[in-house]
Amino acid sequence: MPQKKVKTKNTLYYRNRQAIRFDFSAEEISSDGGVVLLDKLERTHGLLSDFSKRLPDYRDPLRITHSMDKLIKQRVFLQCLGYEDCNDSDELSHDPILKEFLEDRLASQPTLSRLENTSDKHAIKDLLEYWVDRYVASIDPTRKDIVIDVDSTDDQTHGHQQLSRFHGYYYHHMYHILLFHDGETGQVILPFLRAGNTHTASGATSLLKRIVQKIRKRFPTMKITLRADSGFSGPGSYHLAQKMDFEFCIGIPANERLKRLTAEIEAQVKEQYVSKNIKYQEIVGPFLYQAKSWDIPQQIWAKVESTGRGLNVRYIASNIDQEGEDIYFGFYVHRGEASENRIKELKNMCYADRLSCHSFHANFLRLLFSCLSYELMRLLKDVIAKTNHQQAKKWQVHNIRLFLLKIGACVKTRVRTITVCFSRAFPRQALFRQVAALC
Repeated sequence: MPQKKVKTKNTLYYRNRQAIRFDFSAEEISSDGGVVLLDKLERTHGLLSDFSKRLPDYRDPLRITHSMDKLIKQRVFLQCLGYEDCNDSDELSHDPILKEFLEDRLASQPTLSRLENTSDKHAIKDLLEYWVDRYVASIDPTRKDIVIDVDSTDDQTHGHQQLSRFHGYYYHHMYHILLFHDGETGQVILPFLRAGNTHTASGATSLLKRIVQKIRKRFPTMKITLRADSGFSGPGSYHLAQKMDFEFCIGIPANERLKRLTAEIEAQVKEQYVSKNIKYQEIVGPFLYQAKSWDIPQQIWAKVESTGRGLNVRYIASNIDQEGEDIYFGFYVHRGEASENRIKELKNMCYADRLSCHSFHANFLRLLFSCLSYELMRLLKDVIAKTNHQQAKKWQVHNIRLFLLKIGACVKTRVRTITVCFSRAFPRQALFRQVAALC
């Protein structure tokens, strides 16, 4: 018997006497037209192709369908476009724009998963050496100083990942990521994945030493300053700063000895401001303070603040030869924008929190892929900063993705040209033209 034709009801609702309907009769349109900007950035800087050369490829050359360069390009481009999982590749396999700029055929989820599981400790070590070398090579020779921001962040785990451990401070099972950033450019100097129960500062001193050595090898007279929160206050940081002759500004956790040094000013602020719910802050110091584990005393400054709701006291150690107000307000507080906000972009917008493979080294490679996505978006930020669109210069990764990459477009292919056609109603045409010209 002939089958009955199934009718599809495409009427959503009625507005007055008009029926609001939908269908899928338009030509092939992609929602990711802005990938053309990513492709041009990659051709200009070679970020992904250089990285792919450092990742070992153990596959049989006679059976390879997708090159290592293409696999990494697909993984990172899709992360930049907001596709956080390898599974997304299967649903995007017919996207006309992605097919055009990712060599016609997208790799499947199993292929990408095999890519992530190819790394071992030797490959990861080589990639980390390359990562720092790439940073040093990218430093502008005219720069006189470099600020290194070091910070850590948690990545909560939900399965049976290797080295997933419970951390008492964060109070969940996690990986503990260590990150070094350039305090001026926001560039990731080095990402490092650690077991979940690792102390905040574990391994930071040895990695910092390696970074400083590489910088000094190329720029012997470069002024280097370390900036970090109280988790990195310890004898290793101060000893290394003295040995390698660099400046530092590091937070210090409060203790009874420090509180005694600021007891008098705290009492005054409580009486004059806290009791009246008045906002006020003052930098006091310097004091000489030496913990039992430190080699030498350090110069300590304290910020005593009435927040309008209570008293807040913070301590920092620094060997910078400036006034306390300049050190704290002119330098230390900027780590919030230079480091903490960049970590938020890396974790929440470039998916460094998606370390869900079983293998620790596979998750380390996933972290590096997220850092590649972050770096590609950071390069796009640098291009936007050269335009005359002031509001766009404030955009973070998710804004750039929404306004410049997730754009409806179709592609027209001819023998000599490939044209990406955007809507004539696209509201940011002028910005897109400038960015495309500057990439």
